[in-house]
Order: sequence, then C-alpha cells, then structure tokens
Amino acid sequence: MPARDEVFARSVAEELAVARRERGWSMEQLAGEAGLHRTSVGLIERGERGVTLQVAARLAWALDLSLGDLCRAAEARAGRG
Repeated sequence: MPARDEVFARSVAEELAVARRERGWSMEQLAGEAGLHRTSVGLIERGERGVTLQVAARLAWALDLSLGDLCRAAEARAGRG
C-alpha cells in the first residue's frame, strides 16, 4: 500500500492534469504558462517526478487556481477531504 504522501502527490498530479484538460490545454501550453519545460509537466502528470511546492504553485497559478484550492482538491481525491 502506498504511503499517504505518495497518494497525495499522485492526487496533486491528477488534479493538475484534469484542470489542464478542462481548459483544453496541451502540456506544452501549460508548461509555457508556468515557465517550465513540457517534459517536466509530463513527468509530473504521470507521477514520474515529484512536484515541489514552488512548482505546484506555478502550475496552479498558470491554471488560475490557488495553491490552496489545488491542495484541497487533491486531498479530496486522495480520500482525506
């Protein structure tokens, strides 16, 4: 069974991917808005790279979300909200 922090990290990645798709954005578009490389966004969304607080904030803000909203949605997705 994955640790709670792993479940939460995966939930953050899933929430970012959902928000991106809801806006009809490609990973490249999100990366450009957040000032990141497209490869980084893909690795984060697939759960192959952890996301720092700073990067999570940049991605959330690019998607017009607050970091708090992103975390609350991820907690709910992980069954903790």
